[in-house]
Amino acid sequence: MKKITYFTTPEGAPAPLEMSVFRTVRFNEVDPMGIMWHGHYAGFIEDARVALGNALGIGYQDFYEHGIVIPVRQFHVDYLSSLTYGKRYEIKARLFYSEAARLNYDFTFLDENGRIMARGYSVQLMINEKDKNLLFEWPEFTHQFLHKWKEGKINLK
Repeated sequence: MKKITYFTTPEGAPAPLEMSVFRTVRFNEVDPMGIMWHGHYAGFIEDARVALGNALGIGYQDFYEHGIVIPVRQFHVDYLSSLTYGKRYEIKARLFYSEAARLNYDFTFLDENGRIMARGYSVQLMINEKDKNLLFEWPEFTHQFLHKWKEGKINLK
């Protein structure tokens, strides 16, 4: 299967940061044929995005405590094969480096055999909660994280 890349890593930029979460499709997430409804993929993606952001110290709560909200600006999923009731899946989240104040994540859904079931991406922007202005630079509290990332000193394993 052809590898799809939603984001690129510019020359000199650090490699994407990656984390996986595992979810089992629940009964309330499927239709009468046992296939997960397409809208529930967003929840699985959110679980992976939250886990990675929290592990890096740049989760929703971290931003919120600094007066910044990070709404989703873009969201896309390519459905390749159906997720089904009772099956456990791995959802890999990767955060791509950006000089701009934005969070570029891509996601891959894998079955127990490592087969790609779905993939997609999301982009989140950063907005000052008080004045509702879009940020163009990363906020101060993220600078140490960004420095460690550029230096290759982040280990999520």
